[in-house]
Amino acid sequence: MNRLSRFLSTLIVAAGALTLPASAQVVGEVGVDWIGNDIIIEAVPDPQIKGVTCHVTYFERGIIDRLKNGNWFEDPSNNSISCRQTGPIEIDKINLGKGGEEVFRQGRSLIWKDLLVKRIYDKTNDTLIYLAHSRQVVDGSAKMAISTIPLYGQEVTWKNGKP
Repeated sequence: MNRLSRFLSTLIVAAGALTLPASAQVVGEVGVDWIGNDIIIEAVPDPQIKGVTCHVTYFERGIIDRLKNGNWFEDPSNNSISCRQTGPIEIDKINLGKGGEEVFRQGRSLIWKDLLVKRIYDKTNDTLIYLAHSRQVVDGSAKMAISTIPLYGQEVTWKNGKP
């Protein structure tokens, strides 16, 4: 491998690492049929809020299903999310806009589809909202899941002051 190829490979890996807001850890894998399809469960800690962990599930197609049904490089958009307080809550600087902030992203196809988790702060109800959805460049996806963590009555440390 020449020096330019090594440099470009390193650059691509580094760019990919910068686009991932949080890392996930696989904590469960459930086989659903004899052809290798699985449900994967990942724990995703919120990188800006200590003490909050989301568990995200998604469907991963096996090789036999891919060969049988085609669409080799894509998994379904089905997902679920559940977020809970897993320690003392300490909130760093977060996006307070209605569009929220991306907490986690994972590719679900070779190029066009991502599984996203966004966090939105509902100031009126003092609640953190986590939305899991699929982003498809071509025709989007209406499949989504939501989880909330009410902060009312909790001991919460806001590093930059409560908004």
